[in-house]
Amino acid sequence: MATAGKVIKCKAAVAWEAGKPLSIEEVEVAPPQAMEVRVKILFTSLCHTDVYFWEAKGQTPVFPRIFGHEAGGIIESVGEGVTDVAPGDHVLPVFTGECKECAHCKSAESNMCDLLRINTDRGVMIGDGKSRFSINGKPIYHFVGTSTFSEYTVMHVGCVAKINPQAPLDKVCVLSCGISTGLGASINVARPPKGSTVAIFGLGAVGLAAAEGARIAGASRIIGVDLNPSRFEEARKFGCTEFVNPKDHNKPVQEVLAEMTNGGVDRSVECTGNINAMIQAFECVHDGWGVAVLVGVPHKDAEFKTHPMNFLNERTLKGTFFGNYKPRTDLPNVVELYMKKELEVEKFITHSVSFAEINKAFDLMAKGEGIRCIIRMETSLSVL
Repeated sequence: MATAGKVIKCKAAVAWEAGKPLSIEEVEVAPPQAMEVRVKILFTSLCHTDVYFWEAKGQTPVFPRIFGHEAGGIIESVGEGVTDVAPGDHVLPVFTGECKECAHCKSAESNMCDLLRINTDRGVMIGDGKSRFSINGKPIYHFVGTSTFSEYTVMHVGCVAKINPQAPLDKVCVLSCGISTGLGASINVARPPKGSTVAIFGLGAVGLAAAEGARIAGASRIIGVDLNPSRFEEARKFGCTEFVNPKDHNKPVQEVLAEMTNGGVDRSVECTGNINAMIQAFECVHDGWGVAVLVGVPHKDAEFKTHPMNFLNERTLKGTFFGNYKPRTDLPNVVELYMKKELEVEKFITHSVSFAEINKAFDLMAKGEGIRCIIRMETSLSVL
């Protein structure tokens, strides 16, 4: 392409400081270096993780920064050594990567790549420790190796999944983070047997995707647990058959669930990050065969406490990262589930705004409105 190897000027939504509205700026995007790709982002969406680090509630505040990690785009150019993708390929950027060479990538049991595992503190590329974004010579930092709130972005090739070019990017872009995380937590990790009972703790986007995964797996009862009853009706669209609001009961919710299910649910998936919910999700599964899966990320000082007999009574506790999907290997298959109409993505998408209205997406999430808001990118490219 005519832009290959050249610095591109385009628009990006820059977070200059914590909690302040993003500012649409003209940024310079350097060409990709070895094992990197430059991607034209067509659609991106807002995930709670973006908001969490924008508010500087995460590990280390890094500003100025370009957030965004749930998106769909097209490869514009590739750096030296890149052979898996080529200009014109349709891709989903992913906040965690797959180098295909480390012990984790070669293991059938793990997706936690040694080289490209998520690092929320790093604001530069791993190849040379530099940013590919700048404004008037001042570096603008990356976020989780993706930074999709920019019309063009640069990523390590291990963080892009090549997908079916017929898949609509304005729909499947949401599969690059939260939806796949919840879906995989159920299908790949909890693995509920057909006809089983599943409890889902937290009915946000990830929890709804976990419910969808339980439905696809053939669970007969899917019990949604949430403190916000306004979420219950929407959750029925994703397979939930019953609901429990812990505030409606004067006993621990794990006891409520045990009474509802003759001793406990067969599987539970926790999607809140609240340590109490994590303990409840484990203690509500049936002894002998119950499996609890933790998805939410807890506070750094949180401690998980339960009696050892819960383990000795043959309950199983598991954790999962990105639904145990290997991004480059497995995400194309998740997209194919959508293409074959075995997975409905549209019901996760409740709002759509233009790139110029990106702060509206933050407002919607702050109000708890909807599930996913798609941000339609623009094209204002110029070449230096």
